[in-house]
Amino acid sequence: MLITLFCMLSVLLFVTLLPVSYSQHYLIRSCDFIRLQVFYLALGGLCLSIYFAVNTLSPLVLLSLIMASVILLIQGKWIYPYTWLAKKEVVRSPAGSEHSLRIMSANVLMSNTSYQNLIDLVNDNQPDILITLESDSNWQQQLSILEDDYPYTIFCPKDNRYGIHVYSKCKVLKQQICELVEADIPSIHILFETAQGLVMQGHFIHPAPPSPTEEDTSRPRDTELILLAKALKNNTRPTIVAGDLNDVAWSRSTRLFMEISDLLDPRKGRGFFNTFHAGYFFMRWPLDHLFHSHGFTVKRIKRLAKYGSDHFALLTELVHKPVNSNQQLDDDMDIQQAVNKLQMDNTSHQSVPMFEDKKNKELL
Repeated sequence: MLITLFCMLSVLLFVTLLPVSYSQHYLIRSCDFIRLQVFYLALGGLCLSIYFAVNTLSPLVLLSLIMASVILLIQGKWIYPYTWLAKKEVVRSPAGSEHSLRIMSANVLMSNTSYQNLIDLVNDNQPDILITLESDSNWQQQLSILEDDYPYTIFCPKDNRYGIHVYSKCKVLKQQICELVEADIPSIHILFETAQGLVMQGHFIHPAPPSPTEEDTSRPRDTELILLAKALKNNTRPTIVAGDLNDVAWSRSTRLFMEISDLLDPRKGRGFFNTFHAGYFFMRWPLDHLFHSHGFTVKRIKRLAKYGSDHFALLTELVHKPVNSNQQLDDDMDIQQAVNKLQMDNTSHQSVPMFEDKKNKELL
């Protein structure tokens, strides 16, 4: 039993140290995804090590105690910002706040035919903007019933699991569908106006994941995140970015995206909101994200009920407060070093739309 524990902790320590590398191979980057699971296993290993230590403190027991403690410290540092113990990065909306913006994103799973389940979720939660991912022409046809409530629609159906649709109650002023890094992997970018007259930007993305069936490395995904972050770096307009990033919230690439773009993550200090995999409670991590610019407070964040997909839908409700002084947490990341290592050399045949008013040379 002790030898088995020692071997398990050795493997967990190896998995913990692998992501320190800048290697973008999917086998290494996949270790970012399972930090929660590794933390829980190491916690169990620490408890067992303490049990053995009570009886006899052998060298093997001592090594097990050390390894379990090191794993917990390293993994805990990565996941801590998303626990209830951490400082909230975005403050809560004041009681009684009105005029919120409600955004719902849902990776529908293209093969999923439980269309009505998603329609019911939309009707129950009434988002102002709905983003669907992996939606093909069948999903577009089935969701057409929503178009009466969502007069502004942008359709990009694909049969390769990278289709994307936007349904909006807010007036869409400008729109553009882009393939920023790879052909047939689109993103949607909009300029829209809320019911209160606030003009905002929305960027909805679904980059390819690093996996043996998709991309051998995370470089295309990381590159798309960096391109978008750079475009948003000096943006002064209220902005949201949402979608399935195929990356976890605490990874180096997602943290780099936030550092460059100066966007905020409302989940920090509130919870993980693990949206994948909906079918296996023991293998879940936060793949679906919403980031926003400064000036917003959070009314609520909710992971919605299962609806047949391998993802849960994510609902985020924000209130715009221009005087709000949210500040990102300090980070010791070397931004330029990370960009140089993660970004592709030839990065784009399309630039990120920023909807500049060319006549006045000012942002709308």
